[in-house]
Amino acid sequence: RFTFYEVTRMTRPKITVVGAGNVGGTTAQRLAEKNLYDVVLIDIAEGVAQGKALDISQAGPVCGYSTHVVGTSDYAHTAGSSIAVITSGIPRKPGMSRDELLATNAKIVKSVVTELVSRSQNIILILVTNPLDAMVHVARTVSGLPKSRIIGMAGVLDSARMRTFIAAELQVPSTDVEAMVLGGHGDTMVPLPRYTTVKGKPVSELMSKDKLDAIVKRTRDGGAEIVGLLKTGSAFYAPSASAVAMVDAIREFNGTPA
Repeated sequence: RFTFYEVTRMTRPKITVVGAGNVGGTTAQRLAEKNLYDVVLIDIAEGVAQGKALDISQAGPVCGYSTHVVGTSDYAHTAGSSIAVITSGIPRKPGMSRDELLATNAKIVKSVVTELVSRSQNIILILVTNPLDAMVHVARTVSGLPKSRIIGMAGVLDSARMRTFIAAELQVPSTDVEAMVLGGHGDTMVPLPRYTTVKGKPVSELMSKDKLDAIVKRTRDGGAEIVGLLKTGSAFYAPSASAVAMVDAIREFNGTPA
């Protein structure tokens, strides 16, 4: 016979987060706080993922969750994962473009994807590592998975940035703003003002074209703006929130029991 806790764990999807840096650690924390998943946090730096997992677990009694969180440097713990959020790679520095990360991060993503897919054949991959679009291509080539199971975390984040900038300009809650951003995560990004609304009203009726064009440009440069301000490191609160929103959407779409 199983305890209620054991039965609950059996029905929870396992989500692996690769990379225990700022993005990965915060993603694991947000997933744990959902109280819907088992979470594996993995990093090649011995002790980092283990320490953060322990810290996240100890926050459970305070925040009201009982998520099972494992920190590890061994991919064996990722076996049977439903979804993996890949955040590993070197971050951008001020003045550095996403494309300058290509060679180093491609090697990292290739290794990570190979390890994950060999242990979880039905896994869905969410890529966060930059340059994002190139890393999605690397993951598709290496994994051999259908393209529907390899997703780049860009549209959610870029749309959130655009919504934030519009809300600040109009002094309204950001939750009242709906925006759509398509294309790549960088210079090829395509914000779509014509599909952007504030409480259902087209944003073009609420601000001038010049102001809207400035917001579109700021959205395209949103990541670089944060990198420039931080000096060391890049954005992680909004990227982690966006990745977790994608995990939740996949769970709901697949009808996974919670």
